[in-house]
Amino acid sequence: MLRLMRDYATSWMIKLLLGAIVIVFVFWGVGSYRSQRSSRVAFVNGEVITVDEYRKAYDNLIEQLRQRYGNRLNDDLEKMFQVEKQALETLINQKLILQEAQRLGFRVSDNELAVAIQKVDAFQNAGVFDGRIYRRVLSRYRMTPEEFEFAQRESILADKLSSFITGCAKVSDQEAMEWFKWTLASVNVDFVLFEPDRYENINPSEEELNAFFDQRKSSYKTESMLKTRFLHFEPKAFMSKVKVTEEEMRDYYDANPSEFKTEKTVEARHILIKIDPEASPDAVEKGLAKTLDVLTRAKEGEDFSKLAEQYSEGPSKAKGGYLGSFEKDMMVKPFADKAFSMSAGEVSEPVRTRFGWHLIKVEKVNEESSISFEEAKPNIQKKLADERAKNLAYDEAEAVYETSFEGDDLSIIAEKRDLTIQSTDFFTREGPHKGINNPDKFASAAFNLTVMEISEILDLGDGYYILQVIEKNPERIPEVGEVIEKVRADFIKQAQEEKARREADALLSALKTGKPMIGESEKYHLKPTTTGFFKRNESIPQIGFEPGFSGTAFKLTRENRLAETILKGKKGYYVIQLRERKAPATEGFEAEKEKIKTSLLQQKKMRTFNAYLSKLKEKSEISIEPDFAQ
Repeated sequence: MLRLMRDYATSWMIKLLLGAIVIVFVFWGVGSYRSQRSSRVAFVNGEVITVDEYRKAYDNLIEQLRQRYGNRLNDDLEKMFQVEKQALETLINQKLILQEAQRLGFRVSDNELAVAIQKVDAFQNAGVFDGRIYRRVLSRYRMTPEEFEFAQRESILADKLSSFITGCAKVSDQEAMEWFKWTLASVNVDFVLFEPDRYENINPSEEELNAFFDQRKSSYKTESMLKTRFLHFEPKAFMSKVKVTEEEMRDYYDANPSEFKTEKTVEARHILIKIDPEASPDAVEKGLAKTLDVLTRAKEGEDFSKLAEQYSEGPSKAKGGYLGSFEKDMMVKPFADKAFSMSAGEVSEPVRTRFGWHLIKVEKVNEESSISFEEAKPNIQKKLADERAKNLAYDEAEAVYETSFEGDDLSIIAEKRDLTIQSTDFFTREGPHKGINNPDKFASAAFNLTVMEISEILDLGDGYYILQVIEKNPERIPEVGEVIEKVRADFIKQAQEEKARREADALLSALKTGKPMIGESEKYHLKPTTTGFFKRNESIPQIGFEPGFSGTAFKLTRENRLAETILKGKKGYYVIQLRERKAPATEGFEAEKEKIKTSLLQQKKMRTFNAYLSKLKEKSEISIEPDFAQ
């Protein structure tokens, strides 16, 4: 059974490998299959959340933020996103959902798991599952099949609970119509924009700049910086010590025959007429009849690729049924057996697989072949030499690391071993700008060290590194003179903002007394602009995407045409007045109704499930260890 489960996967796999599984509406952090209950973070109804589980959930969140923000990710961003709190909430939600699913008697049978895993697209080659791709992807993400199957079973269990809780949610036609009218309504407004940049000739005095700085000292705080020295153990530096004999190359060649063997492949097209595996005999016969009709046309000389574009129901339809070249074990057995028994140019009789009926046209047959030892020898020599040079580099790094002690000077160790020590300038968490192959990883290791602490051996892709922090400059608030130009620019920007806001407020106050927008705006050397009609969530003519502007505009009515307050936008401060409001024509509702209902249903299900989860938390016993309490 486990072999079958390892041979297939579902669309959950992609989300899992990205760092987390989304179970309908809940951010689902994968539980630790190998967690040891040596220490705990929290109890959820008596069940332990371990430190290992917490670290894994925390790392998943950090990795997602790192993918989104790259080098911009820092301590401030982590605090803003409350990563520690989110990681713990994720695990608590996970425990609650699984406990509730088990309490209600939900189970996932081996057969259910296997069926679910069979539906994945990510591991298929030309629409047919390839077990080697599955195992290769799991290996790439350092996940065993057992871990994946364990997490997949929990995912299905949680999905069952979600479906059970939200199954009664419904959306009426009336709800859909109200949403349609709300979304497609449009407005046309007049506005006056006060742009801060228009206010020039702001010249602050020294006293004003000093006072401004004193009020905002913390905003000028410098980043913490490190200076390091390091040893770089490059494999190419050890290449002269490497010797690869003829006998060793021959031994490698003989021990790895598959590496030098090219399997027989077939290049083919196919036409698929889909049949459900549980289809009735009548449906099977109808599918066969349709397939035979297409076969007749192919045999009469019609272009097979054109027939595939017209009749095939498989994912390769758009490519004329082209599957490319494939090895025999890449396809399901009935398909592969037939394709590999055919000659180039031949079109098969109908072949039945679990996907339906196939017609196969073989374009080319590439017979099995092997590379001779003499042909393979240069690559073998390079591969063995590279591996041994890398091993020698690591051995040297390990020898240095093993002889170093806390507080040792890495430069003295290097001198004793006749090694070249290198150093960096001061750098932030973005890492050194020059000379380091992987600055992010280098910086991450460095910032976890104290001054004079020696790192473990780091593999940065171009060899091994051992580094030592020799100086650390913590965050600090500089003297005003060090940042005076930035202070001046910030002061001027704020003064411009304040002047724009004051004048916008003055215009709005005048309009509220009944004065005309055109006449009043001329006092500020400005003219009103008319947007033209626009809908919610659309780009606003004359302005662009401005959610706050749109939200304010759609609150205006014939009775209250003027916005109550000025609006701060991306370009400055707006004074807004309604010109006209228009309801949408309802003729297009029927065409969009089902899409609208589907979208609203998902939102309703989300609210329902979140409410249910909140109630679960209220009646559960959840205790968090003091060190992890938020």
